[in-house]
Amino acid sequence: MDTDKTRKEHNHHGHRRRSLDHFLAQGLEGRADHNILELLLFFSIPRADTNNLAHSLIARFGSLSGVFDAPFDELVKVKGIGYQSAALIKLVLAICRAYLEDKESGGVILASTADIGRYIRPKFIGRPRETVFLLCLDGRGRLLKCQQISEGTLDYAPIMVRTIVDIVVGVGASAIVLAHNHPQGFALPSDGDVGATLRLREALKPLGVRVQDHIIVAGDDFVSMRDSGYFSQGWA
Repeated sequence: MDTDKTRKEHNHHGHRRRSLDHFLAQGLEGRADHNILELLLFFSIPRADTNNLAHSLIARFGSLSGVFDAPFDELVKVKGIGYQSAALIKLVLAICRAYLEDKESGGVILASTADIGRYIRPKFIGRPRETVFLLCLDGRGRLLKCQQISEGTLDYAPIMVRTIVDIVVGVGASAIVLAHNHPQGFALPSDGDVGATLRLREALKPLGVRVQDHIIVAGDDFVSMRDSGYFSQGWA
């Protein structure tokens, strides 16, 4: 004879299997944010009710994206979210970045600002601190190398000219694009961004390497310093 505990466990596992079957058949379309988190937490919490935990995470961080963007140390403060679950949540965005980078790994041509924006924006997914990337291009706009060169604080990351020069010389680039994010601001260049870009331009000029652009990313938005007129005075 089934006990109440046995019936509860049976229903619990049945719900998980039905949820996973539904995902495999139809994806995540139409699923509420908390249902998506509930599904993810199945894999780190084998027995507890993850629906309530999913609601708690949304309440604490405001949205699905807010949960994934939350720092690890803040995630583990939510009752019921331990090391494994917080690590799993952070792993999701890291896997997304790796997937998108791999998809773009076969001879990328960055012929326009739109091309550069589409390529670089995914690299900032879930990054809570300012991070600087360097894109090295050949004379036809083919991407030779994309490398993270620094990570800083919430509102600052160093642009290390010596490091950039060494990378550029190593790959034989004809032009470079800088890109960095403003995690909690607008996609507008600061005075510091402009000054750092000018210093880099002067350092690369004797090498015959052109600073093609500096892209500022904030959330779903990005701004090109070249298209915004910052390169108009002798920056061709």
